[in-house]
Amino acid sequence: MFHHLIILSLTLAALAPLTLRAENWPQWRGPFFNGSTTETGLPTQWGKTENVAWVAPLPGKGSATPVVWGDSVFVTSPNAEKNLLLFCLDAATGKVRWQQCVVPGGDFSKGKNNACSPSVVTDGKLAIATFATGDIAAFDFAGRKVWSRALAKEFGKLSYMWIYGSSPLLYRGKLYVQVLQRDPPTYQHSLDDKPNRESFLLCLDPKTGKTLWRQLRKTDAIEESQESYGTPLPYEGARGTEIILFGGDYVTGHRADTGAELWRCGSFNTGKERFWRVITSPATASGFIYLGLPKRHPFHALKTGATGLVTPDAQTAWKLDDLMPDVCTPLTYRGKLFVLDGDKQFLACLDPKTGEKKWQGSIGKKETYSASPTGADGKIYCIGERGTIVVLSAGDEFKILASFTTDEIPVLSSIVAANGHLFIRTASSLYCIGGKK
Repeated sequence: MFHHLIILSLTLAALAPLTLRAENWPQWRGPFFNGSTTETGLPTQWGKTENVAWVAPLPGKGSATPVVWGDSVFVTSPNAEKNLLLFCLDAATGKVRWQQCVVPGGDFSKGKNNACSPSVVTDGKLAIATFATGDIAAFDFAGRKVWSRALAKEFGKLSYMWIYGSSPLLYRGKLYVQVLQRDPPTYQHSLDDKPNRESFLLCLDPKTGKTLWRQLRKTDAIEESQESYGTPLPYEGARGTEIILFGGDYVTGHRADTGAELWRCGSFNTGKERFWRVITSPATASGFIYLGLPKRHPFHALKTGATGLVTPDAQTAWKLDDLMPDVCTPLTYRGKLFVLDGDKQFLACLDPKTGEKKWQGSIGKKETYSASPTGADGKIYCIGERGTIVVLSAGDEFKILASFTTDEIPVLSSIVAANGHLFIRTASSLYCIGGKK
């Protein structure tokens, strides 16, 4: 009996750190690449001072989502001189530990976007920042530059109407950079001495920045429809790791080790529309890939396991004609699929296997929601462009838990949940929400 008690005590002691361990948020869609985290004990409501651990001013606007690793928070921002900066802040106090100028005078804007749209990624050793200029740079946690790349110099200025906004993917020791762009370039900010552009998936060694491979990603899409602002997504299936890309009228699956295209599904743009750009990133659950199609087209769930070229009719498991997110990437959380229509301000909870609606409701605020929903602590966090935050239950019925508004606009970044706190990037500040650390 005593022997069994010793074993039980040792087992509980071993499990305790795992149970209490806080979760990092290392890239745009979080630790599980789906917008969710296992964090608990997070606040439901806060104000300018209530439940605010700290507020850190930022020198300029941007839509990059902050990332968090341990006691470090990383975020990019331009300053008044249009320099593109990477900041490292202390997660406990919000104080700037260091800042580095990555691209002097590099900021430019178009519509809602500027050069600080892609989010930083980190593996706990390096913080890798990407900008719409095509510049990528890696810094260690002490702020020392380890490597940098200038994709515009190598392959031509990035050719996007609304400025490049894809965040990189850091997965299993490789850095994946998606560039699905318009060819030939026609926008003034994308013109240089290179007359043509290639769309590609680039794989880098995150330790050195050296190219491991570059896979061309061809399409018969036309004009702006060639462009995608989405982020590549890993999927673990029967064939191993696939990297999923969505844009240029197609969704494709690529080998993670070589970039070789395994399958392609499309064309979704059956009318060959000229302005059918993709903004959403794909989302996955076991056996499925979820796509928010552009321009109020139906929401699709595809079956995985395709080979070669397949049609949407053959590969679609289910689709919804009344749920059409043009900007917000879907959230998979606690065995449910959450889809936010940011234009009509509706959030729906679906069965990820069948598409059956468990519930759907209006979040009650007439403003555009461009940030993607975040799942944490049994809640869904949504934030609108005018700073309105709506917190909903992730349970089996539609329930708004709280709704309130900040006054720093515009807000385009998704809410981050990490290490017992929420991190929210507004037009001029980075907020840490929760008890003081």
